[in-house]
Amino acid sequence: MFGFLNVYKPVGKTSHDVVAYFRKLLKIKQIGHTGTLDPFAEGVLPICIGKATRLIEYLPDNKEYTAYIQFGKSTETYDTEGKIVFESNKKITKEDLQKELKNFEGEITQLPPIYSAIKLNGKKLYEYAREGKNIEIQPRKVTIHKIKLTEFNYKTQTAQIDIECSKGTYIRSIANDLGNNLERGGYLYRLIRTKSGKFEIQNSTEMNKFTDKDFTQNKLINPIDMLNIPIYTLSTEEIEKVIHGQNLLNKSMKSDDLIILVYNNRIKAIANVNDNIINVNKVFNDD
Repeated sequence: MFGFLNVYKPVGKTSHDVVAYFRKLLKIKQIGHTGTLDPFAEGVLPICIGKATRLIEYLPDNKEYTAYIQFGKSTETYDTEGKIVFESNKKITKEDLQKELKNFEGEITQLPPIYSAIKLNGKKLYEYAREGKNIEIQPRKVTIHKIKLTEFNYKTQTAQIDIECSKGTYIRSIANDLGNNLERGGYLYRLIRTKSGKFEIQNSTEMNKFTDKDFTQNKLINPIDMLNIPIYTLSTEEIEKVIHGQNLLNKSMKSDDLIILVYNNRIKAIANVNDNIINVNKVFNDD
């Protein structure tokens, strides 16, 4: 099997749980995912089957989320799973929130949660947190392409916010930072990933629907459809060269392009264009 699955990850499962589920179901070890979702979160989790795992690095990595935030309290994990560390009885207004959201547009510097799987000196941050150790977390730059308030309830102090962002953005940190900036506290009480690259929630399939190999095979997505990379269609003569890792003469592709070499609507290789030569990199001989 070779391709991608657009899986809707349920709440309570780790991304690794989903991978393990498909390894057991399909009896294939070579399975991976394209971006971790916390157990608390749900939504789009692209799964790569077989040698399609070798294409993960080429997938578009922009993400979209719907975040549900509770204001008036902060937690140590920035979500519902941690203990409350701050409370405020004062309320924010819709206008306050909309004004503050503008500060999160564009490139921002974000401090990842201490309860996260980021590694420091070979150890995950949440392991330090559970040991009660104080460590210095390095901020990172991320890009918020769009952040929009879609619902706000003044009485309950809850908000629904749609976010389009770059890879590596922590939505929990946005919830916490919003609460801190408004001096009221805030945490994430629900998170749905609605898009990852070209994988969209409306085309996803709930994990529990995958119960046999035939159903899974029918849901496989051709990787060609999910990559934003120029396609070069191979001739019969060229496919023989590519199978053996030989470079090709470039007749039409732009120099410096990363391209997909395709034969019979199947990816046969990833290549780079260098002037008049197509340099073959990764070859997919038996897919």
